[in-house]
Amino acid sequence: MLTHFFISLFLILVLSALLFKFAISDGDFTLLSRRHVKREEIEDKVVWITGASRGIGEILAKQLASLGAKLILSARNETELERVRKQLTGKYAPEQVKILPLDLTSGEATLKEAVDKAESFFPGVGVDYMIHNAAYERPKTTALDVTEESLKATFNVNVFGTICLTRLLTPFMLRRGRGHFVVMSSAAGKTPAPGQAVYSASKYALNGYFHSLRSELCQKGIKVTVVCPGPIETSNGSGATTSGTKVSSEKRVSAERCVELTIIAASHGLKEVWISYQGIFGFFFQSHLLGTTPSQGGEPPARQPNY
Repeated sequence: MLTHFFISLFLILVLSALLFKFAISDGDFTLLSRRHVKREEIEDKVVWITGASRGIGEILAKQLASLGAKLILSARNETELERVRKQLTGKYAPEQVKILPLDLTSGEATLKEAVDKAESFFPGVGVDYMIHNAAYERPKTTALDVTEESLKATFNVNVFGTICLTRLLTPFMLRRGRGHFVVMSSAAGKTPAPGQAVYSASKYALNGYFHSLRSELCQKGIKVTVVCPGPIETSNGSGATTSGTKVSSEKRVSAERCVELTIIAASHGLKEVWISYQGIFGFFFQSHLLGTTPSQGGEPPARQPNY
């Protein structure tokens, strides 16, 4: 009887510790079980990052360079890409970091040229990781106030350009029998985001495409990691992270921590991860497990997550 008591007490303590750890964590259950980056999965690998001129993209470049990755940096602003490149340190940085200016709305012919160039930068090896970080987001507007111009501008970058680049790069990966797409999506692509109907729709579309791509090509060596951050500290445009003027009551994950968890997820080949402090996970779980959100079927919530 006494033995059963101590066993029960031990199990309760273990469960309590796990629940406490989850309550104060900034990632989901899959991330909790992976504490560190698998460096061997990153070092000497060719990593192509879009949207690399500031914010999350810039921080990705810095952390990946320090892990010994061979980097290709893309964005529309070549001057800013050069600024980022000069700040990088690592096994191949900054001398061997490649700059590849790119506009995802430029059309298939231009994107094909970019893919061909990216594949030729490092003789004998091609792109191992394609990190889709570039994104377009207009100021918040209601679903009924969306304009055709805003709809096209958002989807041209977040969906059509990203998918086109993927479609053009994938054949190279298939010939090598390996390749990994890391997609910087959003919590707005997992649960409704009031005031961000178009942005949310673009992220839902992105999630659907890349999960489907994985299901079709996983047996051929192609991996896909979809990253869905909740509120994070955003870039002020110069590469520094700041919460800016739109400070929500939810605690935000720092951009550096978001990138660290993203690289951990990619190096372990995780399929999808959610990055946020636990208050936001309530919206995730309620949306996915119960098929509803606090804004449905009753009074509006006192707070809405600010993605």
